[in-house]
This record gives sequence, structure tokens and C-alpha cells, in this order.
Amino acid sequence: MESVLSKYEDQITIFTDYLEEYPDTDELVWILGKQHLLKTEKSKLLSDISARLWFTYRRKFSPIGGTGPSSDAGWGCMLRCGQMMLAQALICRHLGRDWSWEKQKEQPKEYQRILQCFLDRKDCCYSIHQMAQMGVGEGKSIGEWFGPNTVAQVLKKLALFDEWNSLAVYVSMDNTVVIEDIKKMCRVLPLSADTAGDRPPDSLTASNQSKGTSAYCSAWKPLLLIVPLRLGINQINPVYVDAFKECFKMPQSLGALGGKPNNAYYFIGFLGDELIFLDPHTTQTFVDTEENGTVNDQTFHCLQSPQRMNILNLDPSVALEILKENLRMFELVQKHPSHWPPFVPPAKPEVTTTGAEFIDSTEQLEEFDLEEDFEILSV
Repeated sequence: MESVLSKYEDQITIFTDYLEEYPDTDELVWILGKQHLLKTEKSKLLSDISARLWFTYRRKFSPIGGTGPSSDAGWGCMLRCGQMMLAQALICRHLGRDWSWEKQKEQPKEYQRILQCFLDRKDCCYSIHQMAQMGVGEGKSIGEWFGPNTVAQVLKKLALFDEWNSLAVYVSMDNTVVIEDIKKMCRVLPLSADTAGDRPPDSLTASNQSKGTSAYCSAWKPLLLIVPLRLGINQINPVYVDAFKECFKMPQSLGALGGKPNNAYYFIGFLGDELIFLDPHTTQTFVDTEENGTVNDQTFHCLQSPQRMNILNLDPSVALEILKENLRMFELVQKHPSHWPPFVPPAKPEVTTTGAEFIDSTEQLEEFDLEEDFEILSV
């Protein structure tokens, strides 16, 4: 294993279809629900992109499972993309979409706490250790490449142990989003008769979420909606291109996971027919918390111009991340289909350890059921 990983230690993937320089155009660039005029707002665009948390391959972290790999180079790219997507959800949840990051500038304590959720340690909720070991329950060996659907299922299960963020993660099945099932996941019992509610608050936004969970969590959990799709057989069917691009215009959008076979990217926007993405295929050294409890975040933001690829070069297996709504690439229904098994909201297994310690033993992963793989959309 170590000999295989060593050849990826300093890997930076380069493809000829990446278009490095932005053209001189009047077209709008869309990044996670926000638009930028490229000709006059290029610096603002690059600042918006650099504010996204960037997770890449790392080396020299503690061996996964005690005896496993100490680097995820060559196999962990989809896991890193899943981390980027979820980190963006948490930033919207606590800091708001308009929050910006500046190098060497002191950041809110919520930002540091979000970042620490993803450090490469087994006691961090969404670490590479936790994701790789939870993947065992999805039929993936540690060190094996994940697809976007597997990452979605892993994040859904890890979120059950994340009491601070208290996210309801819904992963659609058979290209169908069921409103009734989402309500069952998001609704929680009120703390008192005065806080009862069968629906989410009218003003549930990222800005008021940052004030703490007490304002709303007694009635409704924030929803992270993930829609695994296959938009073609060997390549994306052009009929889905416009609908796929519309996803990046939604204010609730968290982007998409996908890329090429065995090469995953986190897609955050588009310019024309080119998708803009963050690339995890750079190997950096493990970073831990410092003595004062903070994390040096300089390697967790991409300060270079982001890469792009033509949308038709994207592998048809993708996972869309949306906070609230959907588009016509999948079906939205109100009621749970009668021919489906009954929907049971996922619940944390009854164990006496923390989430991190729970995943430390893969034998206990048997309590989680395996999920179906992708379905192919018909035209």
C-alpha cells in the first residue's frame, strides 16, 4: 500500500481540457448562487472562490484504523470533495453565504470550529479517518476509491453523531425526492408546548442560524439535500446541460461532486459551458491544531485561479447538493411511494461512545444498511 501511495505524494493532476485563463467576455460567472461579471469583477470572483474551504490529499497523518494508510493520495479525492461540499454547508449554516475569508485575518470562532471538524484525526467528526472507516459499511475497503453516492451515504451517517450542527442529511433514491420523508427527518419534538411546529420557521436563513440552535432547532433541523444522479451512460446527455447549470444559480446550492473516472472534483459554478471546480489532487502535509487551539488555515484555501472543464467532459455520475429545492433532472413527490419500503428516519445507533470512537471499530458498522447505487435517468 505504501509503495502505491508514494508515487502520488506530490501529485498535481493536469488535463489538457482544463482552461486556465479566463476569456475576455461579458458573460456572467455563477458561483454557488452568486453571480459575477467576469470583465469587471474578476478580483471579486477570485475572492469568492478562495473563501471556500479547500481540502486536498494529505500525508503524514496518523494511520487510519491504527495500521492503515497515513496518506490518502491516489484514493481519497472524492472524500475530500465531500468534505468541501459539507464544509460549505456548515459555512452557510453558521456564517452565511456572504461571509468572506482573507489571508492572515482573524476569523470568527465558528469558522475555526468548522475547520476542526475536518482535520485528519480520528476524533474529528468528518475526518478522512471517519469517512474511510464509515465507508466499510458501504462495501468500500479503506484505501479504495469512493463514488459520489457512497460519499453521500457516508456523510449522512456521520452527521448523526454531529450534535453541534444538527443537520438532517437526505440522500434521494431512484432519482426521487420525497417531501413527506424530508419532513420526518427534519421535524424534531418541541422542547415545550410553546415551541411546537409542524413546519420550519418562516425565516430560517443562514444568517439567523449563526445565532445558535436554540432559535429554531426545537422545531426543525436544517436540511442538506443530496441528489445522486446519472445524467447519461458513458457521458453526460446534452439534454441535461441547461438544467445542471441552473443548479449553480440557486441561492441554496452547494455545488456538485463528480469529475472523471477515479478523479473527483468539487464543482462550484460555471462560465458558459465550462464548469468551475476545486481540485483536491495536490498532496499537502497534515496540519493539526496549534497550542492556542486554533488551526493555521493557509493551506485550506485555494489562492490560485480555479480550473475549468467543458461540461460534456464530466462523468455522468454526479451528486448534487442543495439546501432547499430541486430541478427537473429528478422527480419531486409529496407522498412516500406506496411500492417503496416504509421510510424510517436514520438514527444514531445506541452505543456508549462518541461518534469518533464509534467509527473506530468497523465491526459496529453492521448496524447500517447498504444503499442502492445510481439509477440511470431516461430521456
